[in-house]
Amino acid sequence: MSMIHAEVPDGLLQQAQLLVQRGWANNIQELVNESLRRYIESHQEALTEQFIREDVEWGLHGDD
Repeated sequence: MSMIHAEVPDGLLQQAQLLVQRGWANNIQELVNESLRRYIESHQEALTEQFIREDVEWGLHGDD
């Protein structure tokens, strides 16, 4: 597993710590991992649609 370091606004960290205290996650690491996974999942469809549009545009008009 890889490790990253990030600066987080104080208010955001406090909210994350509160979620952990209330049992929504076991610890900050779990909360960050789950948040990042959900962010990527929620944007995956938009990225896929963008790639498809670009492929269709290239297929219709080409770049050559």
